[in-house]
Amino acid sequence: MQKILRIAVVLMTCLVVGYLSGMVTKDSITTWYPTLVKPSFNPPNWIFAPVWTILYIMMGVAGGMVWNRMEQDAENVKKAFMFFIIQLALNAIWSLLFFYLHNPFLSLIEIVLLWLMIFETYTQFKKIDKVAGMLLIPYLAWVSFAMVLNGSIWWLNR
Repeated sequence: MQKILRIAVVLMTCLVVGYLSGMVTKDSITTWYPTLVKPSFNPPNWIFAPVWTILYIMMGVAGGMVWNRMEQDAENVKKAFMFFIIQLALNAIWSLLFFYLHNPFLSLIEIVLLWLMIFETYTQFKKIDKVAGMLLIPYLAWVSFAMVLNGSIWWLNR
């Protein structure tokens, strides 16, 4: 498979996960979410879609870059992709827990696991391709912020 095609496949997979997460979130953004007490540092709702789109693109490119190293380092690429898939699944599950089930506490526990899997994915990716690893740093930073935001929302609404 050509290098560009591999990147495109992972990129589209990430964007589909993002789209489906957005669909789960859509109704609660206008109904349930506005009823929550939020911390002063809560960003405006419009910022989330562009930020997540950029992060999913960076994630997809990073994943494709790592996949392109399969012939040189199959064992490490497979291990790295296992973490990549786990973090991508946890990413989608967070939206279900927070926005669909309206459960900030459960989503807080889950986002800690998500953060750990992103960190491990970053660690594995940077061993294979330093640029691919660096592409995950903004994602890790955003989820760090989201974890603090999630925790604050849970605390303020318990």
